[in-house]
Amino acid sequence: MARTSTCVYHFLVMSWYIFLNYHISQKGRDMQISQIFLNGGQWKYLTFLNLLLQAIFFGVACLEDVLKRIKEKKDIKFITAFRDLLFTTLAFPVSTFVFLSFWILFLYDRDLVYPKVLDGIFPLWLNHAMHTFIFPFSLVEVYLRPHSYPLKKKGLILLAAGSFAYISRVLWIYVETGTWVYPVFAKLSPVGLAAFFSLSYIFSAGIYLLGEKLNHWKWGDMRQPKKEK
Repeated sequence: MARTSTCVYHFLVMSWYIFLNYHISQKGRDMQISQIFLNGGQWKYLTFLNLLLQAIFFGVACLEDVLKRIKEKKDIKFITAFRDLLFTTLAFPVSTFVFLSFWILFLYDRDLVYPKVLDGIFPLWLNHAMHTFIFPFSLVEVYLRPHSYPLKKKGLILLAAGSFAYISRVLWIYVETGTWVYPVFAKLSPVGLAAFFSLSYIFSAGIYLLGEKLNHWKWGDMRQPKKEK
C-alpha cells in the first residue's frame, strides 16, 4: 500500500505543474509574451513541453497511488508499468536535460537561449520553476520510489524516438517560418546543427544511463525481465 506521504507528495507536485502550465498559458494572452510564442506557440519550446510532460507523469503517479489504496496490486500492473516507462525514458531524462543544457548555455552566453529581455517578461521565480526546480523534483522521485527500467536497447530507442520527434518539429518550424526556436541554432551551420543535435542525444542518453545507475544504486536491479520465447 502506498504511503500517505508519497501520495501527498505526488499530488502536490502534480498540482504545482498544473498551476505552472495554466499560469503560462494565461500569460501567453499578454501581447508582449504572445510575440514570443509566435511561429509554433509555446509548445515549440522544450521547456514548456517538459512542464506538460511532468504534469502528466505526476498525474499518472498520483493515480497509481490512489489505485494502490483501493485495488489489489495485480489489478494496476499496467498503470505501474506505464508510470515506470514514462519516468525512465522521458520524464527524468528530459527534465534533467532541460536543467543542465539551459544553465550551461545560460552561464556561457545567455543570449543563446534566454536573452535578457525575457527577464522583464518571466519573473525570476518562474524562470527557476521552469528550469531549476524540475531537476530536484525528478531526483526526489528516483529516491522516493523504485522504477523498473526497460531493457537498455528499448529504453534508448524510445528516448531516440522522442528526441527525433522534437528535432523534426524544430526543423519543420524553421522551414515553415524561417525562424529558429532558439537563437543558438541561428549561429550554427548545417553541419554544426547536425553535430549539435547528435551531441544532444548522446547527452540525453548519458542522462538516461545515469538515471538507471541511480535507481540501481538505491533500489537494486529493477530492470524489466526479458520475455521468455
